[in-house]
Amino acid sequence: MGAVGPWSLVRFAHVAGAALWVGGQLALSLVVLPLARHLLAPEARDRFAAAAGRRFGLLTGAVFLPVQLGTGWAMAWHRGVTWASLAEPGYGRTLAAKLALFALVMLAAAGHGAAHAKGRTDLARALAVVSLAGSLGVVLLATALPAT
Repeated sequence: MGAVGPWSLVRFAHVAGAALWVGGQLALSLVVLPLARHLLAPEARDRFAAAAGRRFGLLTGAVFLPVQLGTGWAMAWHRGVTWASLAEPGYGRTLAAKLALFALVMLAAAGHGAAHAKGRTDLARALAVVSLAGSLGVVLLATALPAT
């Protein structure tokens, strides 16, 4: 087995960041928040859910987004991706679809936070589902891309 090169580390950071983002959404949605709904009184549950959402949003903005954008740009540069190549069949179009879906996921996540802050719980929940489903779609599209 050869030495781990710098591009393996860049790819690792990108994949690990995506795993933390999607895994965090899944853990919150399927484990943490349902338990909070079941075990906590309504006022405590609402405070807990808001605090967990703020913490996840802060980590997203401070860690996840910079890592994903930086490593994603670096891998695209390393592979020689150009704006024009995003329209080409295969790698280019798959990457373009992944980037477009990622942008929609980030918009849905931001909308979720704004809706939650305004007390629009139904809209916040719908946008959380859209963000989670879109995140899974981003991961699916990522698996179709060859390693850089």
